Amino acid sequence: MSAPPGTPSMPSLLRSLRTALQSFTSSNSNLRILRTIPATSLPPPKTLYILDSSFNPPTLAHFRIATSALLNDTPGSSPKRLLLLLATQNADKAPQPASFEHRLAMMTVFAEDLLQHLQHRRDGEEEIAVDIAVTTLPYFHAKSAAIASSDLYANTEQVHLIGYDTLTRLLDPKYYPPTHELSPLIPLFSNHRVRATYRVDDKWGGRREQRDYLERLRRGEMEKVGGTRNWADKVELVEGRREGDEVVSSTKVRKAVKDGDKEMLEKLVTEGVADWILKEKLYKEVEEG
Repeated sequence: MSAPPGTPSMPSLLRSLRTALQSFTSSNSNLRILRTIPATSLPPPKTLYILDSSFNPPTLAHFRIATSALLNDTPGSSPKRLLLLLATQNADKAPQPASFEHRLAMMTVFAEDLLQHLQHRRDGEEEIAVDIAVTTLPYFHAKSAAIASSDLYANTEQVHLIGYDTLTRLLDPKYYPPTHELSPLIPLFSNHRVRATYRVDDKWGGRREQRDYLERLRRGEMEKVGGTRNWADKVELVEGRREGDEVVSSTKVRKAVKDGDKEMLEKLVTEGVADWILKEKLYKEVEEG
C-alpha cells in the first residue's frame, strides 16, 4: 500500500515519534498530542470522540467503533474530531510485544486508513481530524478531566468510545479508592457521554442482559455507591460486530502474525496496519496476551 501524500517514511516516522515520546516522558505533562492527521489546521471540535486503547495493534474492531461513531452519532455537533489515546504509565520501560513508538506509528497509519474510508462515506461534509495522544493517567475520569483542561478541547463535548466490558469497569466502585464510590464520575457524566458497544459472548451475556445492566443504573440501583439515575441518559449501547463478521482482537492479530497467516491478518487489521506489521516484522515471537 502506498503511503498517502505527506506521510513520512517508516524510519522518519519512528524517529519523530520516538523523540516526541521521550520529550513527553521527561516532562511533567500527563497528556500530550503527538500528531494530528491531516496536518492542516482545522477548527477546534465541538464533539470529540475518544478511543482509548493499548493499540497493540490497532484492529478492525477499533475501526468499526470509530467509524460507527463518526458516521452515526446524531447527537454529536460538528466539527467532529477523533482522539486516539495511548496510556504510557511506564514509558521508561520497554513495553511488550510492540514498542510504544511502533504502536503510535500504527495508530498514525490506522488514522490515515480511517480518514480515507470516511472521505468516501461523507462526501461533501466537513473534514474530520484525528489526534494521536499519549497519557500517563490510568483512569477514565482523570483522562476526561485532563482532556477537558486542554486548550484545544475547551468547551468540547467528549464521547468516550468503549466496549460493554469497559462500561462495567467504569461503573465498578472498586476502581475508586479510598471511598469506593462513584462520585469521581460526576464531572464526566455531567458534561460528556459514553458510547458503549455491545459485547455479546458467554462471559458478558446477550444484548438483553447488557441493556438490563444499564436499566439498573436508570432505576437507581447504583445510587448507594454514588451512581445517579440520569447517568443512564448519557450512555448509549450500540451494535458492534455484525452477524457473520470476523471476531477481531489484538490477540488474534498477534497469533496470525506468529503463525504466518497473512490471509487472517488482513481480515483483522486495515491494509496500512498489516503492511506496517509485516514490513517491520512485529509480533513474530508473540505467544499469548
